[in-house]
Amino acid sequence: MESDDAPSAAQSAVFQRSEPIPAGAKHVHGPDFDTQDPKDLYALLENMKTIGFQGSSVHEAIRIIERMRTWKLEEDPAYEAEEDENRSLPDDHPQHPKNVRCTIFLGYTSNLISSGLREVLHFLVKHKFVSAIVTTAGGVEEDFIKCLGKTYLGAFHLDGATLRAQGMNRIGNLVVPNDNYCKFEDWVMPILDTMRAEQDTRTEEDGRPFVWTPSRMIARLGHEINDERSVYYWAAKNDIPVFCPALTDGSLGDMIYFHSYKNPGLVVDIVGDIRRLNDLSVKAKKAGIMILGGGVCKHQIANAMLFRNGADYAVYINTGQEFDGSDSGARPDEAVSWGKIKSAANGGDVVKVYSDATIIFPLVVAATFARAYWQNRAESSHSA
Repeated sequence: MESDDAPSAAQSAVFQRSEPIPAGAKHVHGPDFDTQDPKDLYALLENMKTIGFQGSSVHEAIRIIERMRTWKLEEDPAYEAEEDENRSLPDDHPQHPKNVRCTIFLGYTSNLISSGLREVLHFLVKHKFVSAIVTTAGGVEEDFIKCLGKTYLGAFHLDGATLRAQGMNRIGNLVVPNDNYCKFEDWVMPILDTMRAEQDTRTEEDGRPFVWTPSRMIARLGHEINDERSVYYWAAKNDIPVFCPALTDGSLGDMIYFHSYKNPGLVVDIVGDIRRLNDLSVKAKKAGIMILGGGVCKHQIANAMLFRNGADYAVYINTGQEFDGSDSGARPDEAVSWGKIKSAANGGDVVKVYSDATIIFPLVVAATFARAYWQNRAESSHSA
């Protein structure tokens, strides 16, 4: 006769007793829209802290970026004022300890400038919330092209052959008329001519022959566009260097190619820029990195951090996976192994959010830089 009692081995397997929950452990809980106003974006993002999965990672990204944004040398517990050679500088001097902030490096791929995320990046650069930028050739030219012609919403499934016959170029679900690139050629070619001439007539401050670097070239184009809608107009105006190691990998490279036949001799030196970027990293009292996407912009920033034994703060936002061994998909801990990001034990603070940056980054900026900007505006208006 069979027993009605369940086998003891099965019971013990199913009802394995738990270890005690660590003190301070947070239970999973999401936003309660019975009590929370859905219009309160900041409260919603704050409640994502305990929602789990990538929602919690978004909250962590906000926390880390807030640390980057608010860090001051003078308030750092490790700061020894009596050992600071700049302690006797006037209070309004940029190198006075109270004015030294975290050096924030922003990296993004070209498709993000093509998208409406350009306006979010524009906000950060216009208001000097970042210290340096690394992007790709498309991340440079698409900004200028948008000043010359519009980019339109399309669909991912649009037929490539049909678009080609119509003179349309597809970037994901965006469409760019080929006329925009013709306008870009008409605009940029005379500037390249002028730069070629200046190369022979200008000298460096130390008397050496003048050499264009990608960052100098981008700054020049930013001045030339003279359009406040441009990210690089504001980068040039605010003296924020824009590095582009792969400057020729796009329409700008096409223009340089054609120019090399029409007016040979223009030289663009990448050595000067790698020195400039690495020096920014080495000299930073605190370094934070925000990287949207992967590829060259991700690795170039991370590699610059190697020279200071790792970034202090790091936020990655991308959809890359690590199974293929690519740097684009690599998790932050891989960069820790190379000394490009500091480990938690050495004071590092890092997160990777697995998401499309066009979804998440506007929310992250809204909860950090934009929130602070509007608070400051309100306080200034009230005091006036």
